[in-house]
Amino acid sequence: MNRQDFLKTLGLGAVASVTGSSLLTGCNTHDMSGMNMTPGMENMGPSVTEIPFTTPLRFPETITNTGQLTAKSVIDAILPGKNARVLGYRGGMLGPTIRVQNGSDVSLRFTNNLDEESNIHWHGLLVPAEMDGHPTQLVQAGGSFTYSFRLNQAANMAWYHPHPHEKTGKQANLGLAGMIIVETPAERALNLPSGNYELPMVIQDKRLDGNGAPTYSPSMDDVMMGYMGETIIVNGVAGAVQPVSTRMYRLRIVNGSNGRIYNLALSNNAPFWVIGSDGGLLSAPEQTTALLLSPGERADLLVDFSKVPVGTDVFLKSDTFTGASSQGGQAFNILKFAVNKAETDPFQLPAALGMVSPLSTASATKTRLFDIGIAMEGMNGMPMRGMHTIGGKTYLGSRIDETVKLGDTEIWEFDNSKGDEPHPMHLHGTFFQVLNRVGGRNTLYATEKGWKDTVLVMPGERVRIIAQFTKPGLFVFHCHNLEHEDDGMMLNFRVN
Repeated sequence: MNRQDFLKTLGLGAVASVTGSSLLTGCNTHDMSGMNMTPGMENMGPSVTEIPFTTPLRFPETITNTGQLTAKSVIDAILPGKNARVLGYRGGMLGPTIRVQNGSDVSLRFTNNLDEESNIHWHGLLVPAEMDGHPTQLVQAGGSFTYSFRLNQAANMAWYHPHPHEKTGKQANLGLAGMIIVETPAERALNLPSGNYELPMVIQDKRLDGNGAPTYSPSMDDVMMGYMGETIIVNGVAGAVQPVSTRMYRLRIVNGSNGRIYNLALSNNAPFWVIGSDGGLLSAPEQTTALLLSPGERADLLVDFSKVPVGTDVFLKSDTFTGASSQGGQAFNILKFAVNKAETDPFQLPAALGMVSPLSTASATKTRLFDIGIAMEGMNGMPMRGMHTIGGKTYLGSRIDETVKLGDTEIWEFDNSKGDEPHPMHLHGTFFQVLNRVGGRNTLYATEKGWKDTVLVMPGERVRIIAQFTKPGLFVFHCHNLEHEDDGMMLNFRVN
């Protein structure tokens, strides 16, 4: 059932905000009695309000394969001159960037100084199941846990964030997230822009109160569409500006938003090159002028400022896009690049980057179909529960929904052909390749030509992926719209 039919079934033209104390504590049961109406608003996410781009882009501190991460309340300034309370893993919003060499032994001690359970999911790292941050692997308030694992994967940009069921959206939105960069000798041999010319960035949107602090109180509309904010931040600051020279830069971008999709482009309409996606480098650079990036996805980009006159500003922006009724109708700037220095650039764009060997569909032992439309539970006067489902089911931690044989290659199809909301579908424990997209946009895009762990399935689309499952144990797959996930759009699978 799609969202329009869902609202009609309830007898509502639209649903407005609930005061939502149950949502703040992560409860998945939404009591809809006494709810206010907001006619005509059911298809609209909040509009973005830009502030002057005058705050220097900041970069979190960098640590390597050992260290301490403490989830706690801290003071930070998202808006210039406004110190506000946020969540963080160190001294401010966002945790440290973890830069680690493949083959390293990682040991990170996590302490939970929140007043509720939490954990860490290593989104984009191939780690043992018991270290993955499964929603049942929780660290209670005041407790600690050491995440220990050895990395064995290609170079990529990953990230980390909490994964407690029904609390992920709140904890991530209030500030708990960070970047991970995995390096290998093969990637370093390409001599891609590095040091000051490599810009890791987490893009998010926030709703801020009068003190500049993020707020999280989802209405029913927010649960349906995803929690979106009016203020765009990069690496924890709004109105960010980054000085650049007339040369090539590497932008390593995480969409760390709860529900907002960005259609990345440059304000001067210049092309840029996609060189990598979630799981690492593509086989060869892909030139484009726009790139859709949904929550949880990453993009490794090369942007050339060599032909931009010194003294010129170029904005990284989100352009309009179609296919999602709740967003895409507004263009807005994300970050300002101030070209302030002429510089000779020795970098040459490589013709080849890495090896992405296609998984053979003939080797697939099973095909699984998942309907990712909207369903409902609890009519006839009972509270609503589980509006977002996979295959008609909402998440239950004790239930094994799918069983996969260790080492098998499988094809999974996500069917959103009858839905009217976008769903970025994320698998834990493996990377996959996108085989095809039928309906909607009906094509594959640059980042979908490499290894992925998250794929956007727009309304009207069916997307097929292929994956080999090489990590044994219990994992989840889910929609990475965090309100959909917390609402139950997540299932367990066990690799035996």
